[in-house]
Amino acid sequence: MARLSITAIFWAALAGLATIAPIGAANAELKIGVVNVPRLLEEAPQAKTAMQALQDEFAPRQREIVSQTKDLKAKEEKLQRDGAVMAENERRNFEKDLRDGQREVQRKQNEYVEDLNLRRNEELGKLQRSLLQEVQTYAKSSNYDLVVGDGVLFRNDSIDITAQILAALQAHFKTSGGTAPKPAATPAKPAASPVKP
Repeated sequence: MARLSITAIFWAALAGLATIAPIGAANAELKIGVVNVPRLLEEAPQAKTAMQALQDEFAPRQREIVSQTKDLKAKEEKLQRDGAVMAENERRNFEKDLRDGQREVQRKQNEYVEDLNLRRNEELGKLQRSLLQEVQTYAKSSNYDLVVGDGVLFRNDSIDITAQILAALQAHFKTSGGTAPKPAATPAKPAASPVKP
């Protein structure tokens, strides 16, 4: 009998909460926005500036590798053309120099690719932190309760705030004199906000 009354009380309380919960939820409106992160990374002026800076930084090394590759190609053609008339020692030395040159160019190409990827990842990390800060600043100033990015399976275009974020990024880019902003080393995690009833 005592068990029956505890169960009855539990179900009665649950039913009462079920009738109150929709009323509370109806009063609380969430402001939700969606950001297309790949579009921000592609169209933000800070991203274009960072990528151009990388190209400028690595262009001399790339030109050097291209030049050395052309020189090796010319040596290969000379060996094919004149190899038959060269003395045995001269041809062996020429082939050895050609192999050594090919190894050197291959080593430089590998170093170039590794260094470029490392720097690209560094710049991408800085850019992502900067974009995250901009999204957070915009969301706070516009009183958004939730802003989502990657992993959205469906969204209504009316909640897409990517264009507004891009406009803010462009405005900050212009005020900073056309340079990519240097974000703080690591943005502080926002405190967990209480869930609205």
